Amino acid sequence: MQKGLKKNMVYKALTIAGSDSGGGAGIQADLKTFAACGVYGMSVITAVTAQNTVGVQGVYDLPDKAVAQQIESVLSDIGAQVIKIGMLANGGIIESVVTSLQPYSARRRSGHGRQEWGCAARVRGHCDTEG
Repeated sequence: MQKGLKKNMVYKALTIAGSDSGGGAGIQADLKTFAACGVYGMSVITAVTAQNTVGVQGVYDLPDKAVAQQIESVLSDIGAQVIKIGMLANGGIIESVVTSLQPYSARRRSGHGRQEWGCAARVRGHCDTEG
């Protein structure tokens, strides 16, 4: 058990990702996984997709401001012990997520150890910010 977490506590996890209309990926899959693990799941939608088992028929990004407002709404009130990040479809959304998480001292945990959110600058460098 992680230091500082209580045994009988209901853990809260936030997923920041796209919505999959087919239900097999994105926030829908994340919320199902959180529920199966007994974790209280919350979501920030970054994009809406039209997809099914055959493929993806469309992707519609949400405005950066909408993504930022969702993050602020959830974290300023409910909080989260874990933040899982999925589809961030463009540079504006990446910047919005990075900026919105900074006041909450969010950190990234990967198989390579703990890293500050500054690593997002490397991700931004690989994004097509033109659309």
